[in-house]
Amino acid sequence: MQASPLITLTSDFGLNDPFVGVMKGVILGINPQANIIDLSHGIASHDIREAAYVIGMNYGYFPAGTIHVVIVDPGVGSRRRNILVATDRYCFVGPDNGVFSYIYEKEKHALTVLDITADRYFRRKDSSTFQGRDVLAPVAAWLAQGTDFWVFGEPITDFVVQHYQMPKFLRSGLRGAVVHIDKFGNAITNISRTDINNLTRIGKDYLLKVFFGKKVVPLKGCYSEGKGRSLYAVINSSEYLELFINLSSAAETCNISIGDRVDVRLAR
Repeated sequence: MQASPLITLTSDFGLNDPFVGVMKGVILGINPQANIIDLSHGIASHDIREAAYVIGMNYGYFPAGTIHVVIVDPGVGSRRRNILVATDRYCFVGPDNGVFSYIYEKEKHALTVLDITADRYFRRKDSSTFQGRDVLAPVAAWLAQGTDFWVFGEPITDFVVQHYQMPKFLRSGLRGAVVHIDKFGNAITNISRTDINNLTRIGKDYLLKVFFGKKVVPLKGCYSEGKGRSLYAVINSSEYLELFINLSSAAETCNISIGDRVDVRLAR
């Protein structure tokens, strides 16, 4: 028997309440062979931007066919839609509030979005406070069981896109921003290794320098190369430029916030 596709769960539910466990129960009640992985339940409450970052930077590490369910949904029960997003390799299930904005940008060459309206697949049709349990988890379970993608609703093109900061190529280099601060106080930017590689190909005879404001931030190969309480940069495990202080919080020490500018420049 062919294994059921993976289902990942990302939410702002935390682990103190029963919400995550109940969703897993609903999925397994429909599809007992479902393989469920928790990506993160530590998203800040109602923080659509953080959820968009977490799924957008990590979905590609899973096998083709994985179904990614994201529930960060301050508009639950309102007129906002639930959607099913398909790319060449993955499906995404969640609210239509911009939580898949990075997916739309990265996968725009092959993207289909459905408004989920086929309520025969819902646990409850009139759910107003827990659509993760009553709508999104069941849809993911039926999808993983092999139910055809197209039966869940109608295609839409007016899905909500949040225009989160993306790096810009300037004459002097790259301009990006801090988009996430992890539990260690590391400040992750939206500048990827690919962006930096493209930049260095343009200026092969130049040196690469990272700037936080006017401060030059030395680029290191790993955290342990950072000395003292100085600010450094590294390409992290998700292949994005990150600011850090070894064994300390860069965000607290250097007063770094989401949206702060980070530049990568080429210099002689």
